[in-house]
Amino acid sequence: MASVSTFGMVPHATLEIPGGERRLERILSLIAECQYSVHDLSRVQLDRLAPRTPRFNMPFELGLSVAQAKWDRQHTFFVFEEKKHRLSKSLSDLDGTDPYIHRGTLNGLFAQMGNAFVRSKRQPTVTQMYAIYRKLRAAVPQILSGAGADSIFGARSFRDLSTLASALADEVIPTTGFVDLGPFS
Repeated sequence: MASVSTFGMVPHATLEIPGGERRLERILSLIAECQYSVHDLSRVQLDRLAPRTPRFNMPFELGLSVAQAKWDRQHTFFVFEEKKHRLSKSLSDLDGTDPYIHRGTLNGLFAQMGNAFVRSKRQPTVTQMYAIYRKLRAAVPQILSGAGADSIFGARSFRDLSTLASALADEVIPTTGFVDLGPFS
């Protein structure tokens, strides 16, 4: 959330859409409404409870985004991974897609977000992303308390955290100074 907001974008999740629609319908709606989708496949791991099973939500949502990008040329998806070459082994149908390798660290993730969104008008530094991240982490207890929640993955707490992330980004990161030099030959 912190890194997406630093680029002047607003993160979205299905939990913020109220109503009785099935989750899949909400996911499809969000993908169609958003210009970008970010998918971190490094989180596909076996759970601890028997039967030990991986969660395939992220690769499934990536597949939906790939289809959306095929139908709607305005949609762009980004694939993030922790380890080099793991994507070609685990999801060979995406050969030709270069994932952003973050090495499982915040520094790596922030650096790779900068690479993915290099064309954004707002170009935060890794240091600025860390500053916003730290302020968001510090605000989580107050946001949870205010929402009467025990998780940031509730509609209200997610929205409040997203709103704070955007406000912090506006405060910390200037939007001026970006110079588009156009294509190079």
